Amino acid sequence: MVVGAQLRRFREAAGISTEAAGYEIRGSHSKISRMELGRVGFKERDLADLLTLYGVADPAVRETLLDLAEHAGAPGWWQAYGDVVPGWFEPYLGLEQGAEIVRLYEVQDVPELLQTPEYARALIGARFPEASKEEIDRRVELRLERRRVFERPEPLKLWAVLDEAVLRRVVGGTDTMRAQIGHLAEMAERPNVTVQVLPFAAGGHAGESGPVTLLRFAEPELPDVVYLEQLTGALYPDRAADIARYRDVLNRLGVQAEPPSRTPEILRDALRR
Repeated sequence: MVVGAQLRRFREAAGISTEAAGYEIRGSHSKISRMELGRVGFKERDLADLLTLYGVADPAVRETLLDLAEHAGAPGWWQAYGDVVPGWFEPYLGLEQGAEIVRLYEVQDVPELLQTPEYARALIGARFPEASKEEIDRRVELRLERRRVFERPEPLKLWAVLDEAVLRRVVGGTDTMRAQIGHLAEMAERPNVTVQVLPFAAGGHAGESGPVTLLRFAEPELPDVVYLEQLTGALYPDRAADIARYRDVLNRLGVQAEPPSRTPEILRDALRR
């Protein structure tokens, strides 16, 4: 998806139609559209030919995109969980594993990367009431495996703004919720994890439209990716104006929320409640 979005920007900047681009790689305009949406993989030759057609001569830019395309085509560790990972969620898992920074706003649940096993199990059980114990176990296991991003040589930087409702809603019972809030407090002490709480007292705010996740990558030439999860699918708005709008929403939420220095006190109050 990231490679495709970058290809589209290069093509549009060069003023080249999808038909002309398709002809260059012996394909159709619909193939170019599918490539730009990240719905198909990339052949190295096709990608190199398109970059040349678009006038992208910088070796560093070309190498970065070619390497990323090769990485995108390799099987991810999460494919072993294909029985519990819907197709629309697979792209996000790949993006999450490769991101340098994840910024998010969560309305009702603790973010999945910060959940305890017990909290995750209770939440998954509530959302999939027909699921067997084995399926729930698999989903919990997947959620815990995603924590690998915190164990990399350069750990993922996570900046989470949580609505106060996340701390008020008791999931899995009092003991499970106490353990979850305690885990949140421990994670918030890490230098690569920032947790803020948006209190009810803030009133109307920039995040009224719902949860949002924004992923940023170490390569400066790669665009941010916005992820909006829905009940049976997900949206990945990729227009530059849309990405800028969601980035602005997250920035304003960070200002409206309590500062990170207040988070330990807020979590202690939640534990006392």
